[in-house]
Amino acid sequence: MDLKAFRDSLEADQPPAGLSPPLAALWQAAKGDWEAAHRLAQSDGSAEGAWVHAYLHRVEGDESNAGYWYRRAGKTHAKTPLDEEWAAIAGTLL
Repeated sequence: MDLKAFRDSLEADQPPAGLSPPLAALWQAAKGDWEAAHRLAQSDGSAEGAWVHAYLHRVEGDESNAGYWYRRAGKTHAKTPLDEEWAAIAGTLL
């Protein structure tokens, strides 16, 4: 799946089958369900899960908590607009 197909899948009521937890979290975040997205990101102990977790705390407006998760992910604390970061993470994980 590429980024366009992933974005197009947001028209559906359910995420595509077989998404990793970090990608499923990004899908839920894009659908506006922060709680579901956070549960998915938190359940994944990988660096990718930590990266999505950091993004979600930026969405929430908790930059301090986001910073912790960026460090766990080995990533620089993002300053780009949220929609750009979402696309960058999704594109990398896809």
